[in-house]
Amino acid sequence: MSYSVGQVAGFAGVTVRTLHHYDEIGLLVPGERSHAGHRRYTDADLDRLQQILFYRELGFPLDEVAALLDDLAAGRGDPRAHLRRQHELLTARIERLQKMAAAVEHAMEAHKMGIDLTPEERFEVFGDNDPEQYAEEAEQRWGGTDQYAESQRRAARYTKDDWKRSQAEVDAWAERYKALMDAGEPPAGERAMDLAEEHRQHISRWFYECPYELHRCLGDMYVADERFTAHYDAMRPGLAQHLRDAIAANADRYTDRHTA
Repeated sequence: MSYSVGQVAGFAGVTVRTLHHYDEIGLLVPGERSHAGHRRYTDADLDRLQQILFYRELGFPLDEVAALLDDLAAGRGDPRAHLRRQHELLTARIERLQKMAAAVEHAMEAHKMGIDLTPEERFEVFGDNDPEQYAEEAEQRWGGTDQYAESQRRAARYTKDDWKRSQAEVDAWAERYKALMDAGEPPAGERAMDLAEEHRQHISRWFYECPYELHRCLGDMYVADERFTAHYDAMRPGLAQHLRDAIAANADRYTDRHTA
């Protein structure tokens, strides 16, 4: 049995436009077409859509969802392990939402009784974030900015090959940056500043326009936020600090050139 795009949109609670987009980027390509060329979804397609919506609910970007499901379809993953992983992620999210609800109730009760909560009590529930909450946190922190909106618009258009090209650029950049550090190049050296400039241009090319002062702020965040520090230091110990300093030096270089 097969279903029309309108029927599937109704089943899944998504828009027809969303299904068209999934088809265009190769995430969910209908298994059949009618004689008139209209999309027809099979039961296997519905299974895949269910998996997509599970991962989207968990905050996974579309490229990661595609990679996970393509590996599974190609026999490179255990379906039972795949479902167990989803169950674990969903359970973790439910537990966190329950904690959030309890924190809200606690705050309401304290307000009703005229009790002032300590700063630690107010923010206790936000501690110990895990990676599954990071995308949600990013939206909370930067969701109102032009940069966040632009990155979301661009990401929605990217295919799996686009993401592979972007990651390949990052990997090649990281190898050159590690070699630079191994050679003892200082952050304010020409080579380090040139790689910092590549880093800025990568952000502008793939995500959002990143002027020098914004790039400087990002560099500061790479050492202020331990998760960013861990990400860059996993490439090479000390890379986060070195990159932060190189970004600052590169921003100064640009300022000097344009104020001379």
